[in-house]
Amino acid sequence: MKVDGKLNVWGTAEVAEEARHHEKAGYDGLWASESKHDPFLPLLLAAEHTDRLEVGTAIAVAFARSPMQLAYTAHDLQTYSGGRFSLGLGSQIKPHIERRFSMPWSRPAARMREYVSALRAIWAAWNEGEKLNFQGDFYSHTLMSPFFSPPPATGGAPKVFVAAVGEAMTRVAGEVADGLLAHGFTTERYLREVTVPTVEAGLAKSGRTRADFSVSHLLLTATGRTEEEMARAVDGTRRQIAFYGSTPAYRGVLELHGWGELGDELHELSTSRREDKWEVMGRLVDDEVLHAFAVVAEPERVAAEIRGRYGALVDRVSFYTAYDIDAEVWEPIVRELREG
Repeated sequence: MKVDGKLNVWGTAEVAEEARHHEKAGYDGLWASESKHDPFLPLLLAAEHTDRLEVGTAIAVAFARSPMQLAYTAHDLQTYSGGRFSLGLGSQIKPHIERRFSMPWSRPAARMREYVSALRAIWAAWNEGEKLNFQGDFYSHTLMSPFFSPPPATGGAPKVFVAAVGEAMTRVAGEVADGLLAHGFTTERYLREVTVPTVEAGLAKSGRTRADFSVSHLLLTATGRTEEEMARAVDGTRRQIAFYGSTPAYRGVLELHGWGELGDELHELSTSRREDKWEVMGRLVDDEVLHAFAVVAEPERVAAEIRGRYGALVDRVSFYTAYDIDAEVWEPIVRELREG
């Protein structure tokens, strides 16, 4: 099982130090997300200051950019990193695409399928010299003169991961992507009964097998070396589960477990004006729900818990911690997961 870290710093010196630390600690990859900052710029620094560490986005918002714009950025990062870059894409949700990015939104699963296909057509023009003639329902790319064609990328086209929770987007990932980024609001049962079978259906449609695909799971993990640290980790994790559980788009995960009413209650509280709503919502996440969504264990037991529950389901894992904890806690866990 490969283990990835998450980039949480943005200053030049800090990014370089964080990247070197992750490589030395044995991590396989380092991923940057798109929230308050551009996810691509720090990855250039991370690649510059490491030799083997994979770098990638988890996620970059696809529909905020045209496929051509993103193709250039990913192609360049693949070259700058010596073939170590992976492009992780997410759709975001309609209000953000339309009101924050001022971009069109419709049929997100179909649009993502076409988006990834457009990227591959553009990269094929640059890397293999194929004529660019991509025409779809959402995107059309039919012009590529030599002046605007970069040299082939080191290592060829980057791998593409698609973030998905629902079955439609998960099937798209299986059809056109190299991997899937499983959301933190995902349980072992949901992965086993919904995610993996849906991925396999998509792979079959594209003539591929599970061996051709990588599932990466951002896993909610609550751990601590003392009772105080453990209590803080569990409290933060309950609140994070409650936050995601209040989102209607993720209701299917709750419904699989028979917890649909919990989703309704969390959503109602999240839209209320109560000042203590997030604290109250966290208390609604009982131990059964907590342990379904998260690995809750002392540091010396975390790796065994992850292998036992997810070893047959995912190929890569990263730790989702909704609380502060010393980074050194994870180093023996990383080693045990990679060696196990």
